[in-house]
Amino acid sequence: MAVVEKAGKKVMVAIDESMSSYHALMWLLKNLRETINSSGNPLLICMVQPSPPTNPNVFAAPLGNARINFPISSSYVYSLSLSLCVEMILEYVKSVQEQNKVVSMGILEKAKGICTSHGVKAETILIAEVGDPKVAICNAVEKYNINLLILGDHELGLIQRVLVGSVSSYCVQNAKCPVLVVKKPQIK
Repeated sequence: MAVVEKAGKKVMVAIDESMSSYHALMWLLKNLRETINSSGNPLLICMVQPSPPTNPNVFAAPLGNARINFPISSSYVYSLSLSLCVEMILEYVKSVQEQNKVVSMGILEKAKGICTSHGVKAETILIAEVGDPKVAICNAVEKYNINLLILGDHELGLIQRVLVGSVSSYCVQNAKCPVLVVKKPQIK
């Protein structure tokens, strides 16, 4: 979708399938609705399409951290020609990517509908860049001249933050605009 630029500030919220990104979107609609509406620009809702798998035997599921195994046993793979194996893997990767795109577009459209129901005009951006989502989000900030990026806090544990890295921490350090990280309220 073409993004129309106007003179006011541009706000982008990056979402995924998590509850923390849904909470960030709802917080934004509750607290910044008037600011966004008065800017003359639509809210940009951004989602990074999951990258193709890097391990040929394990593929990311369309949602969450679940994994699905490649449906061919390793003994069968060894008996096939290498070119046939590569062709089968590439076909499977392509089908996973197409499914990921369908799911991602569905999530974006649902978020856009939520914005509309709250009186906020929104446009969606599906980033199909191969690579790390946190880098793709920062690249989108520059590409669309964003003035404020809003993210949900996934509340990763210390080990996960060290091994995987936090998207919100990376964006706070590297995005070319202010970043607002919305934490979920603590349930007592």
